[in-house]
Amino acid sequence: MDATLDHVEGRTFTTRDFNLDLGGTLPDCRVAYETYGTLNAAADNAILVTHGYTSSAHVAGRYAPGKAAKGVPEDQPGWWDALIGPGKAIDTTRYFVVGANALGSAHGSSGPNTIDPATGKPYGPTFPDVTLRDSVRAQKLLLDSLGVRRLHAVVGPSMGGFQAFQWAVTFPDFMRGIVPTVTAPRMRSGLEAIEALTKRLATDPNWNGGWYYENGGIRTVLEAIRYDTLVQYGQRELLAAVIPDPAAREAAIRATARAWAANYDGHSLVALRKAISRFDITDEYAKIKAKVLYVIAPNDKLFPGTIGPGYAADLRKAGVDITYVELVTDKGHLASHADAEQWAPMLRAFLERLAG
Repeated sequence: MDATLDHVEGRTFTTRDFNLDLGGTLPDCRVAYETYGTLNAAADNAILVTHGYTSSAHVAGRYAPGKAAKGVPEDQPGWWDALIGPGKAIDTTRYFVVGANALGSAHGSSGPNTIDPATGKPYGPTFPDVTLRDSVRAQKLLLDSLGVRRLHAVVGPSMGGFQAFQWAVTFPDFMRGIVPTVTAPRMRSGLEAIEALTKRLATDPNWNGGWYYENGGIRTVLEAIRYDTLVQYGQRELLAAVIPDPAAREAAIRATARAWAANYDGHSLVALRKAISRFDITDEYAKIKAKVLYVIAPNDKLFPGTIGPGYAADLRKAGVDITYVELVTDKGHLASHADAEQWAPMLRAFLERLAG
């Protein structure tokens, strides 16, 4: 059987007085999530799917009418729908799949565009700094609330891969395996990019010192940022096969950027970039007990193939059971999405091996 999930529902888990790694507390800590499939009697067949930088918890299927997550178009299929569903590599007739949204995001979890209980207005630029470890700890509380006793695996691309690695060192006994893709066990650049990003956001005429929520928003600059990001990620190469005309291809990318800018939040870009920039578990390899399937795209500009073998070798030296894969692709950072069919058999086999 190979079918598409439908009647998906965006949901929110809330925990109170959540203490953050870098200080401060979220009085109402919200985690947006979705579930697919059924938790088994042993409560150990769950797979957590974590998302990339600006994505959401909508990882598979299509929404039921009126049930879309915040900022996610209702008619949009899940971003890893090619891999998740009945009969697919992450088989929802076998696994209980949970898609979870990171803290700081703009898609329903606690972030700059959610309400600060102290003011009754969006946090905006006052949202406290969060780490990826904060997101993982909040996801653990979510899984506890769903009755999950052990994860089969944590799977995610890019920043989602960071979270998979973070899960492996923060809760090493809680999962059998992790599948980080187009990613690395540390971020390759630091906080210096944050200032440049903030300055660029402030060029929007509606910036208003960062308080733009009642001022028309900052769609103009967000659209420009998203366009640049899509090009960097390899969107031109991805569309080349279906849109051969270069002008039409550029128009399609700009339309995608425009739609995204209508739903995302500039301060979330900053909050998540800060979390990403602090990520580094390379001194914690010895904590990892999970088996690892590490998937890289050699022409990825963010995490190129030149860095993968070194990380894989270091993980092996630390005693980690790791399978390292380089995709044959021209899709760059989008490869684990765009070339899902290429590595889906490897993912399926890895997940089956974890059950052995």
